[in-house]
Amino acid sequence: MVQGHSEIAALCVGLIGLIGVAATTGMPMWKVTAFIGENIIVMETRWEGLWMNCYQQSNFRMQCKVYDSLLFLSPELQASRGLMCCSLALSGLGLLVGLAGMRWISCFQGNHRAKTFILMVAGSMQLMACICVFIPVSWTGHVIIRDFYNPLLIDAQRRELGQALYIGWVTGAFLFIVYFTFLADSWLFTIHSKVAHKRSMSMVSALSL
Repeated sequence: MVQGHSEIAALCVGLIGLIGVAATTGMPMWKVTAFIGENIIVMETRWEGLWMNCYQQSNFRMQCKVYDSLLFLSPELQASRGLMCCSLALSGLGLLVGLAGMRWISCFQGNHRAKTFILMVAGSMQLMACICVFIPVSWTGHVIIRDFYNPLLIDAQRRELGQALYIGWVTGAFLFIVYFTFLADSWLFTIHSKVAHKRSMSMVSALSL
Protein backbone atom coordinates (compact mmCIF):
# COMPACT_ATOMS: atom_id res chain seq x y z
CA MET A 1 0.00 0.00 0.00
CA VAL A 2 2.81 2.38 0.94
CA GLN A 3 4.63 1.46 -2.24
CA GLY A 4 1.57 2.28 -4.35
CA HIS A 5 1.31 5.73 -2.73
CA SER A 6 5.02 6.38 -3.28
CA GLU A 7 4.68 5.46 -6.96
CA ILE A 8 1.79 7.89 -7.44
CA ALA A 9 3.73 10.59 -5.58
CA ALA A 10 6.79 9.96 -7.76
CA LEU A 11 4.65 10.24 -10.89
CA CYS A 12 3.17 13.56 -9.74
CA VAL A 13 6.56 14.99 -8.76
CA GLY A 14 8.02 13.77 -12.05
CA LEU A 15 5.25 15.53 -13.95
CA ILE A 16 6.03 18.75 -12.07
CA GLY A 17 9.70 18.25 -12.91
CA LEU A 18 8.88 17.76 -16.60
CA ILE A 19 6.86 20.99 -16.62
CA GLY A 20 9.73 22.75 -14.84
CA VAL A 21 12.25 21.55 -17.43
CA ALA A 22 10.00 22.77 -20.26
CA ALA A 23 9.52 26.14 -18.54
CA THR A 24 13.24 26.57 -17.87
CA THR A 25 14.06 25.70 -21.47
CA GLY A 26 11.54 28.07 -23.00
CA MET A 27 11.78 31.06 -20.67
CA PRO A 28 13.97 33.97 -21.86
CA MET A 29 14.85 34.95 -18.27
CA TRP A 30 18.24 33.26 -18.02
CA LYS A 31 20.24 36.48 -17.89
CA VAL A 32 18.75 39.79 -16.79
CA THR A 33 20.16 43.27 -17.40
CA ALA A 34 18.58 46.16 -15.53
CA PHE A 35 19.75 49.69 -16.41
CA ILE A 36 18.41 52.73 -14.56
CA GLY A 37 19.55 56.13 -15.79
CA GLU A 38 19.96 59.33 -13.83
CA ASN A 39 16.22 59.86 -14.20
CA ILE A 40 14.25 56.99 -12.61
CA ILE A 41 11.75 57.19 -15.49
CA VAL A 42 14.43 56.03 -17.93
CA MET A 43 14.55 52.33 -17.17
CA GLU A 44 15.50 49.51 -19.51
CA THR A 45 15.29 45.79 -18.84
CA ARG A 46 16.69 43.09 -21.08
CA TRP A 47 16.34 39.33 -20.78
CA GLU A 48 18.52 36.77 -22.53
CA GLY A 49 17.39 33.16 -22.94
CA LEU A 50 18.27 30.06 -24.91
CA TRP A 51 16.05 30.89 -27.89
CA MET A 52 15.39 34.64 -27.79
CA ASN A 53 16.13 37.89 -26.04
CA CYS A 54 13.47 40.29 -24.79
CA TYR A 55 13.59 44.02 -24.21
CA GLN A 56 11.34 46.36 -22.26
CA GLN A 57 11.68 50.08 -21.65
CA SER A 58 9.80 51.81 -18.83
CA ASN A 59 6.13 50.79 -19.00
CA PHE A 60 6.10 49.83 -22.67
CA ARG A 61 5.18 46.38 -23.93
CA MET A 62 7.87 43.71 -23.93
CA GLN A 63 9.40 42.93 -27.32
CA CYS A 64 11.15 39.63 -28.04
CA LYS A 65 13.35 38.55 -30.93
CA VAL A 66 14.48 35.03 -31.77
CA TYR A 67 18.21 34.61 -32.31
CA ASP A 68 19.15 34.63 -35.98
CA SER A 69 22.05 32.25 -35.42
CA LEU A 70 23.37 29.96 -32.71
CA LEU A 71 26.67 31.88 -32.87
CA PHE A 72 25.01 34.88 -31.21
CA LEU A 73 24.84 32.90 -27.98
CA SER A 74 27.61 32.72 -25.40
CA PRO A 75 29.33 29.30 -25.00
CA GLU A 76 27.43 28.40 -21.83
CA LEU A 77 24.07 29.16 -23.45
CA GLN A 78 25.01 27.19 -26.56
CA ALA A 79 25.75 24.13 -24.42
CA SER A 80 22.65 24.77 -22.32
CA ARG A 81 20.42 24.42 -25.38
CA GLY A 82 21.51 20.85 -26.02
CA LEU A 83 21.58 19.83 -22.37
CA MET A 84 18.13 21.21 -21.61
CA CYS A 85 16.66 19.49 -24.67
CA CYS A 86 18.27 16.23 -23.53
CA SER A 87 16.84 16.74 -20.04
CA LEU A 88 13.37 17.35 -21.47
CA ALA A 89 13.54 14.13 -23.52
CA LEU A 90 14.98 12.04 -20.67
CA SER A 91 12.44 13.31 -18.16
CA GLY A 92 9.49 12.58 -20.44
CA LEU A 93 10.73 9.12 -21.47
CA GLY A 94 11.64 8.32 -17.88
CA LEU A 95 8.07 8.99 -16.76
CA LEU A 96 6.68 6.75 -19.51
CA VAL A 97 9.11 3.95 -18.67
CA GLY A 98 8.42 4.35 -14.95
CA LEU A 99 4.69 4.18 -15.61
CA ALA A 100 5.13 0.72 -17.14
CA GLY A 101 7.08 -0.45 -14.09
CA MET A 102 4.56 0.63 -11.47
CA ARG A 103 2.86 -2.03 -9.42
CA TRP A 104 -0.73 -1.02 -10.19
CA ILE A 105 -0.15 -1.11 -13.97
CA SER A 106 -1.06 -4.40 -15.68
CA CYS A 107 2.04 -4.29 -17.90
CA PHE A 108 4.45 -7.12 -16.90
CA GLN A 109 2.08 -8.02 -14.04
CA GLY A 110 3.50 -10.80 -11.88
CA ASN A 111 7.03 -10.45 -13.27
CA HIS A 112 8.80 -8.80 -10.34
CA ARG A 113 12.21 -8.95 -11.98
CA ALA A 114 11.00 -7.07 -15.06
CA LYS A 115 9.22 -4.48 -12.91
CA THR A 116 12.37 -3.93 -10.87
CA PHE A 117 14.52 -3.52 -13.96
CA ILE A 118 12.04 -1.08 -15.53
CA LEU A 119 11.96 1.09 -12.40
CA MET A 120 15.77 1.10 -12.22
CA VAL A 121 15.96 2.22 -15.87
CA ALA A 122 13.34 4.93 -15.25
CA GLY A 123 15.23 6.14 -12.17
CA SER A 124 18.49 6.28 -14.11
CA MET A 125 16.82 8.37 -16.83
CA GLN A 126 15.49 10.78 -14.20
CA LEU A 127 18.96 11.07 -12.68
CA MET A 128 20.49 11.86 -16.08
CA ALA A 129 17.74 14.44 -16.65
CA CYS A 130 18.57 15.96 -13.27
CA ILE A 131 22.26 16.22 -14.18
CA CYS A 132 21.40 17.72 -17.57
CA VAL A 133 19.46 20.46 -15.75
CA PHE A 134 21.97 21.21 -13.00
CA ILE A 135 24.95 21.55 -15.34
CA PRO A 136 23.62 24.37 -17.60
CA VAL A 137 21.89 26.41 -14.88
CA SER A 138 24.87 26.16 -12.51
CA TRP A 139 27.35 26.92 -15.31
CA THR A 140 25.34 29.94 -16.45
CA GLY A 141 24.95 31.14 -12.85
CA HIS A 142 28.70 30.82 -12.29
CA VAL A 143 29.46 32.87 -15.43
CA ILE A 144 26.97 35.59 -14.41
CA ILE A 145 28.41 35.91 -10.90
CA ARG A 146 32.00 35.85 -12.19
CA ASP A 147 31.32 38.60 -14.73
CA PHE A 148 29.33 40.64 -12.23
CA TYR A 149 32.38 41.02 -9.98
CA ASN A 150 34.80 41.47 -12.87
CA PRO A 151 36.28 45.01 -12.50
CA LEU A 152 37.17 45.12 -16.21
CA LEU A 153 33.51 45.13 -17.26
CA ILE A 154 31.28 48.18 -17.28
CA ASP A 155 27.83 48.19 -15.68
CA ALA A 156 26.07 47.72 -19.03
CA GLN A 157 27.94 44.42 -19.58
CA ARG A 158 27.01 42.93 -16.22
CA ARG A 159 24.14 40.50 -15.88
CA GLU A 160 22.06 39.18 -13.01
CA LEU A 161 20.54 35.78 -12.29
CA GLY A 162 17.22 35.32 -14.07
CA GLN A 163 14.10 33.55 -12.86
CA ALA A 164 14.70 30.60 -15.20
CA LEU A 165 17.86 29.64 -13.30
CA TYR A 166 16.02 29.44 -9.98
CA ILE A 167 13.26 27.35 -11.58
CA GLY A 168 15.97 25.10 -13.04
CA TRP A 169 17.57 24.47 -9.66
CA VAL A 170 14.22 23.59 -8.07
CA THR A 171 13.36 21.38 -11.06
CA GLY A 172 16.64 19.49 -10.69
CA ALA A 173 15.79 18.79 -7.05
CA PHE A 174 12.37 17.44 -8.07
CA LEU A 175 13.95 15.14 -10.65
CA PHE A 176 16.40 13.83 -8.06
CA ILE A 177 13.48 13.05 -5.73
CA VAL A 178 11.83 11.06 -8.51
CA TYR A 179 15.09 9.15 -9.10
CA PHE A 180 15.38 8.30 -5.40
CA THR A 181 11.72 7.20 -5.21
CA PHE A 182 12.01 4.93 -8.26
CA LEU A 183 15.19 3.44 -6.82
CA ALA A 184 13.50 2.78 -3.47
CA ASP A 185 10.49 1.20 -5.19
CA SER A 186 12.72 -1.13 -7.20
CA TRP A 187 14.47 -2.13 -3.98
CA LEU A 188 11.09 -2.88 -2.37
CA PHE A 189 10.12 -4.93 -5.44
CA THR A 190 13.27 -7.04 -4.94
CA ILE A 191 12.49 -7.62 -1.27
CA HIS A 192 8.87 -8.58 -1.97
CA SER A 193 9.89 -11.01 -4.69
CA LYS A 194 12.43 -12.69 -2.38
CA VAL A 195 9.87 -12.98 0.42
CA ALA A 196 7.29 -14.43 -1.98
CA HIS A 197 9.85 -16.93 -3.30
CA LYS A 198 10.75 -18.05 0.23
CA ARG A 199 7.08 -18.49 1.11
CA SER A 200 6.42 -20.57 -1.97
CA MET A 201 9.46 -22.75 -1.29
CA SER A 202 8.41 -23.28 2.32
CA MET A 203 4.88 -24.23 1.22
CA VAL A 204 6.28 -26.71 -1.32
CA SER A 205 8.52 -28.28 1.30
CA ALA A 206 5.64 -28.47 3.76
CA LEU A 207 3.38 -30.17 1.23
CA SER A 208 6.09 -32.65 0.29
CA LEU A 209 6.26 -33.76 3.89
